[in-house]
Amino acid sequence: MSFSKKFCGVAGAGALSLFAALPAWAQDAAAAAPTPDKGDTAWMMVSTVLVLAMILPGLALFYGGLVRTKNMLSVMTQIGAVAAFAMLIWVIYGYTMAFGDGGNAVISGFGKLFLAGVTPDSTAATFTDGVVIPEYVFICFQMTFAAITVALVLGSVVERMKFSAVMVFALIWLTIVYFPVAHMVWAGNGYFFGLGALDFAGGTVVHINAGVSALVACLILGKRIGFPKEPMPPHSMTLTGVGTGLLWVGWFGFNAGSALEANGSAALAMINTFVATASAGLFWMLAERLNGHKGSALGFCSGIIAGLVAVTPAAGNAGPFGAIVLGAVASIICFYAVTVLKPKLGYDDSLDAFGIHGVGGIIGAIGTGIVYAPSLGGPGDGSVGIGAQLVIQIEAVLATAIWASIGTVIAIFVAKAVTGLRVSQEVEYEGLDLGEHGERAYNP
Repeated sequence: MSFSKKFCGVAGAGALSLFAALPAWAQDAAAAAPTPDKGDTAWMMVSTVLVLAMILPGLALFYGGLVRTKNMLSVMTQIGAVAAFAMLIWVIYGYTMAFGDGGNAVISGFGKLFLAGVTPDSTAATFTDGVVIPEYVFICFQMTFAAITVALVLGSVVERMKFSAVMVFALIWLTIVYFPVAHMVWAGNGYFFGLGALDFAGGTVVHINAGVSALVACLILGKRIGFPKEPMPPHSMTLTGVGTGLLWVGWFGFNAGSALEANGSAALAMINTFVATASAGLFWMLAERLNGHKGSALGFCSGIIAGLVAVTPAAGNAGPFGAIVLGAVASIICFYAVTVLKPKLGYDDSLDAFGIHGVGGIIGAIGTGIVYAPSLGGPGDGSVGIGAQLVIQIEAVLATAIWASIGTVIAIFVAKAVTGLRVSQEVEYEGLDLGEHGERAYNP
């Protein structure tokens, strides 16, 4: 046999062996670099847009309808502007502070400053081994959470805080309060995540953070002129009702989207977002009736929000009937926080950001430690008892409240030093629509 024939034979055998090995190589490559599922990716993109709808127009209409006519546009403008500002801050340095590589238990590293290293091909892990979504989608989803959280804080300070002060406050507050808390609760190396604290979609990160900050901010800012002697009823319950509906619809992206996949966990969060909210809306009206009042549209809307807030940390951490009970309990407690506690203490939380988001978030976060138990229909595996889980939940609640309080004091006083914080008496009497923005919500 000639050398050429021998060479061809050896080369052919080698080629065959290479082709035979290709499937194994392909499997190894697939295992090393999982490909995002198109269904999960599509669901997360829809969820992200749903959360955006919670802010604009949802929260803007909900809050805007609750203020007096002369301040309607100022509320909508403040919410829209701080949300837009939060989005820019998030992609510049917020994302890397909360979810960047490395860092410690309180804050992440700065390796992804200005989204360095993020490409259309980079991925973010989900809660299932080997399942990923595009990192840009994860960035956008978490960006909307930062945007709505800082907007929620404004509910306690509307009708008297300068627009410039709102923007300075947002910059400082996001940096020293929201980003670190988001990291501690949701990042793999975060402090509360390591403790095993349960927060499916933002009970501590969003609602306790925003609610406690709202209380601190309104205490420093002071009461509106005429509060509480002058009546200050909502100027449009119709708009507030529309905003409530948009918030409920958008909240499915908020809660079910936090599963990060289109799976059974998302389905559980979806049904819980239905039934806990329905329960809370009805129980608020029942509480009104039992306290000698008529069941009101404002009460129904307030109950809806209280239920949504309470079920947020429990959305994927409770069975449907646990969620129903949690929604009812939170609604009743929030009712008394708004109608009894607030008047008794005399603070001017304009739109009850603390009474609903703060109190409801606390009830939801602590209650999650109970309804998570498999003996009560929750998805837990029973490895951590109710008592032990409650201790973890309470620790997370207290630490978040303290962190938010200190950070808010700093942010408010920085805003005061830079802008003066509060509008003049003339502007407050005239209304912030004209005084701050030169416009009217409605033609005279």
